[in-house]
Amino acid sequence: MELKDLGFDKWFLDQKIDLQYPGLNIARITAVDRDSYLIRNGKNEVFAELSGRFTFHVESNTDFPCVGDWVLAQYYDSDSFAIIQEIFPRKSFLRRKSAGKKIDYQMIASNIDFAFIVQSCDSNFNLRRLERYLVMVNEGNIEPIFLLTKADLVSLEKLDKMIFEVRRSNINCKIIAMSNNTNFGLDQVRQVLEPGKTYCLLGSSGVGKTTLLNKLIGQDLFKTNTIRNKDSKGRHTTARRQLIILKNGAMIIDTPGMRELGTINADKGINESFSEIQVLVENCRFTDCTHTQETGCALLSAVKNGELSEERYQSYLKLIKESEYNNMSYVEKRKKDRKFGKFIKSAMKQIKKNE
Repeated sequence: MELKDLGFDKWFLDQKIDLQYPGLNIARITAVDRDSYLIRNGKNEVFAELSGRFTFHVESNTDFPCVGDWVLAQYYDSDSFAIIQEIFPRKSFLRRKSAGKKIDYQMIASNIDFAFIVQSCDSNFNLRRLERYLVMVNEGNIEPIFLLTKADLVSLEKLDKMIFEVRRSNINCKIIAMSNNTNFGLDQVRQVLEPGKTYCLLGSSGVGKTTLLNKLIGQDLFKTNTIRNKDSKGRHTTARRQLIILKNGAMIIDTPGMRELGTINADKGINESFSEIQVLVENCRFTDCTHTQETGCALLSAVKNGELSEERYQSYLKLIKESEYNNMSYVEKRKKDRKFGKFIKSAMKQIKKNE
């Protein structure tokens, strides 16, 4: 296996000039477990840790390596262990606001070509949640594919209605309806998978991500759990993010189910996910229109005449406000972090001077 088979293409090759150091090897992170990493080059997969120099220069959670990253590593003990010295720039990424009240980014994975956004044909089907996933995916320069699982639970008429609702909301990504139980649509999923490309599975617990992954692998390699009948929700099956290489050469990253999908500074993702609204915004009378009460607001007019649904309009406003609020809080946090970091570095220099 060569690096290109793991997704190392010309884009990354062009970045190598600024990151090349003697004695280091290029590898890709295939799994993360707290402070321990699994990295893979063209020959083998080994455990790795971050160098002290790398850790010292980290300023944000986003600076730490995540699954899918390309790194430069020093190998030791007959290439059985490695120290990560540097990380390549990311071509694409998946990140969200950290869960809870903490205002910070949480990196999920990187260098992904396609994201399978998975929802099931039961109570999990939710257009607003789908929009949030699309914002996350579009923000990170990843092409979305919507997988509608458990299609065997509903009639063809109801399935068509769900797909129609997605299209009516101006969501234009590829849609594949499928069933893990009957294998309906599974061949369509396989046809999408290309050698050397990286995919990921995104969705709530209980929608069938792990079962689908096992089917694509061709064996029950990962544990699956049953869902609760009362609310169709499942327990987390995937414990960690990891990159799996399929038999046809495609790579897929499974991720734990996410109940919170907060946004920070996601203007690009929102604009792409609500592209029809961006066209309307250009027709607003005022350039600083808040789209809530102004005379001459194209969005309000579109809602009034039925061109834009009230639900989609409210979802857009909610995501914009959330993204702006979290971004202001994040900027303030980074200012405090930088001040504290400078204080620590200054104190360390003073200690060394006094020794």
